[in-house]
Amino acid sequence: MPYANTSELRIYYERHGSGCPVLFIGGVGGDLRGEPGVPERELAQRFDLLTYDQRGTGQTDKPDSAYTMTDYARDAAALMDTVGWDSAHVVGVSFGGMVAQELVLQFPRYVRSLVLACTASGGAGGSSYPLHELSDLSPDERARKMLAIADVRRNEAWQASHPEETEQLLKQAAAAASPFLKEPGGIMGLTRQIGARSQHDTYDRLLQIRVPVLVCGGRYDGQASPDVVENLYRRISNAEIRFFEGGHRFLNEDPEASKAVAEFLEQQCKTGE
Repeated sequence: MPYANTSELRIYYERHGSGCPVLFIGGVGGDLRGEPGVPERELAQRFDLLTYDQRGTGQTDKPDSAYTMTDYARDAAALMDTVGWDSAHVVGVSFGGMVAQELVLQFPRYVRSLVLACTASGGAGGSSYPLHELSDLSPDERARKMLAIADVRRNEAWQASHPEETEQLLKQAAAAASPFLKEPGGIMGLTRQIGARSQHDTYDRLLQIRVPVLVCGGRYDGQASPDVVENLYRRISNAEIRFFEGGHRFLNEDPEASKAVAEFLEQQCKTGE
């Protein structure tokens, strides 16, 4: 199994494809033992794609101490050092987009271009939905709440009037959830990750970004809502923005989304040659 041993922890990673280097940073609770999403599959067909389990998740170490967004940015940089990359194009999705912002701000030499998907700046730009506030809900309440947060079209009223479709969506969400959270440290690591997420705030520093950036979001996303995605875009001087059909998982829901991300990266790869 491929592990990167950094000064702080052991990181599990995978590398697929060939060509221009692309680092993919996923969302909360990501685990590479699960089925890869549409963007990961498509990017692996066009680029040298590096993915990994983040601190506290999957097969990466789960230190029992408070995590910070700086920790996550440092982990990403250390992983790139380990595989011999001096820099890469970076795709950050949801929580991964927050990590990617910290990476480019704290370690700018590692980032050639940036894709920020369904994510937020925090601070004055607005935050993604505070997932840490759902911890006291029952599993069923949390699942139904997440359904509405992920796609505002699936709100409480819609769920009440579409019981069969709601149950099917809840079953799909349960099937997609990581089956590994019951492993030692699983819940603790996830909780630590969500704790770091709650402290995310890059808004006042975003003007420092100098690389090309594609900001993208889902039109019906209630987790990283269109207004906070728009605020993120407006704060970055060298950015473009695209919205796609779907909620928080628009990259898996709208075929045009992954295509647009790949085309942006291919253009940046050519420009950097």
